[in-house]
Amino acid sequence: MKRIISFSLFISFFSLAFSQGVDRTKAPKAGPAPVINIADPATFSLPNGLRVFVVTNTKLPQVSATLTIDRDPIFEGDKAGMVEMSGSMMRRGTTKMSKSELDETIDFLGADISSSSVSVSGSSLKQNFSQVMALMAEVALRPAFAADELEKVRKQTLSGLEAEKDDPNAISNKIGGMLLYGKNHPYGEFETEETVQKVTVDDIKKYHTTYWKPNIAYLVLVGDITASEGFKLATDNFGTWAKGEIPKLQYDSVSSPAKTYVAIIDRPASVQSIISLDAPLQLKPGAPDVIPASVMNSILGGGFSSRLMQNLREKYAFTYGARSSIGSDRLVGHFGADASVRNEKTDSAVGQFIYEMNRIRSEAVQDSELVSIKNYMSGGFARSLENPGTIASFALNIARYNLPNDYYRNYLTRLNAVTADDVKTMANKYVPTGKLIISIVGNAKEIAPGLEKYGEVKYFDIKGNPISAPSAKSVDAGIRAEDVLKKAVVASGGEAAISALKDITLTGTVNVMGQTLSYVQKNILPDGFSASVKMGEMALMNQMKKGKEYSSSMQGNKQELDEASKRELDARAALVEERYYLQSQDYKFDVKGIESVDGKDAYQLQITQPDSSIRNVFYEVSTGLKLQEMREQEMGQMGKVNVITKFLEYKDVNGVKVPVKLVMDFGVMKQEINITDVKANQGLKLTDL
Repeated sequence: MKRIISFSLFISFFSLAFSQGVDRTKAPKAGPAPVINIADPATFSLPNGLRVFVVTNTKLPQVSATLTIDRDPIFEGDKAGMVEMSGSMMRRGTTKMSKSELDETIDFLGADISSSSVSVSGSSLKQNFSQVMALMAEVALRPAFAADELEKVRKQTLSGLEAEKDDPNAISNKIGGMLLYGKNHPYGEFETEETVQKVTVDDIKKYHTTYWKPNIAYLVLVGDITASEGFKLATDNFGTWAKGEIPKLQYDSVSSPAKTYVAIIDRPASVQSIISLDAPLQLKPGAPDVIPASVMNSILGGGFSSRLMQNLREKYAFTYGARSSIGSDRLVGHFGADASVRNEKTDSAVGQFIYEMNRIRSEAVQDSELVSIKNYMSGGFARSLENPGTIASFALNIARYNLPNDYYRNYLTRLNAVTADDVKTMANKYVPTGKLIISIVGNAKEIAPGLEKYGEVKYFDIKGNPISAPSAKSVDAGIRAEDVLKKAVVASGGEAAISALKDITLTGTVNVMGQTLSYVQKNILPDGFSASVKMGEMALMNQMKKGKEYSSSMQGNKQELDEASKRELDARAALVEERYYLQSQDYKFDVKGIESVDGKDAYQLQITQPDSSIRNVFYEVSTGLKLQEMREQEMGQMGKVNVITKFLEYKDVNGVKVPVKLVMDFGVMKQEINITDVKANQGLKLTDL
């Protein structure tokens, strides 16, 4: 009976709705966006000009604080890197405490304190926070800038620069910025080994003395803290900080190129190209265009459902991800779009970038697409308000950029008001398809064909220096692959010396992801081989070949070896792998040409293995020594990755040149093998493996 009554009521309601002219087949129009009720943080200023913001949130007994200075961008010139190094130095001891004492005190409090060139941040439980604030003041106002700590920072910086030489993304960021802004602009310069070596303690002290002033500083406190508590902590720790005059820095305006050009940064070892399409913008933080421009960019390339992603990833499978961005800045804004694609798809990928950029300029977006992206952005904004730190960042932005006090309260209203016409207007204003810099890091000889249709093609090295278009160096007609392999054997010591080597033990380290592991390799020529990697006494990897017996284990788990893996162990057992290749009938060889490897001309030998997999090995033309090897390797969930092994140093052992320094680049990580001890002809037997 209840079901009949409910059904009758439903029919009555349905009839009434239609009798009143309501069409239930169409979704109702969205109502006006709400004005968000965002509570203002407690705000006050100290007599020295320090602005303080306190956001109270008592859900957890924790407090965090960030002290930020708001200075102009600095052009560092021949000491580029100094500003960033100064940020690291601030956390490395104060006039009262050494770095070790500071670290120990912070650990004892269960706190965290970090520094950069423009900020010092700290966090802890409420009960310890007053002590943390005192330590923050020490770090920010009274850093020691000790000479020995500078040398440690310099060493770390130089180590990072060395690693970046083999990182195509780092190369893209540096050279792309230089091309976009110019070498004499703070956004276009980058540090080098030479500039880092010139930085002195006096330079760092001068920077700190000049720019760390309270009248350009903001202190933001968030968490279980009241306004009165925040005021007292700020006054006690920063009230005597003396204000001062801050230099105002100005730079020439950055303009787009007169017409689009392509900049190829030649990296012969690359099997993928890093594509970036960039242009400078005049878009200030908080400008009326910021919100509609962000909507436009979200549609173009701001997320997984964006047009660039759906085109280059889903439709054509050129890349795992293609994105675009619009950045506002007080000095100069930026439009950018980027992706990493296979070499052979570089030309096509650039074409699809241009296609989508032109399409959003010329075609009105569909209402469904616009509504979807605005809903997504609204949801993200609403979720961000759950974090009390968001409220603090809003207040800081309003103060730094002189925004209206209701800027964020009315965000959803302005977002909801964006129309399809607005999107098209923003695209035509901020997506300058005819005045772009298309920078591509990759193997120039492989990716250059076809790119000239997008604009003049220019070439640069990985330091940003202009170079000529790389020319293909021909291999003499009489050079055969077997000749290259035979020369490599001679370069390694020759048949007599290699035959006289009965066994060899190599001991050293493997450095990977900040960990130093022990490495031991034994060869009993020609049929015995073992390699082990340990962390302390724990075995991480073991490989072994004893005649026709093979084994492999990872962290104690045995692995089944296929025929290709067994053949690889056969080759490694031979020590000089080229001898093994020449003696085997299962491999095919082809000289592909001459390439430059770290500035040296090298024969590129393509070796096709019995399972049809391919590895490319590069032998120096002048000496015959192996310089580099490239091959694909299965890496579990990552799938197949291209592994580049560089043979950086050899040692003469009983007349045989043995590689003692190797770097294996897996793309997402690197392994460096350093052999520190070599023993030969000790009388080892297969049972010793």
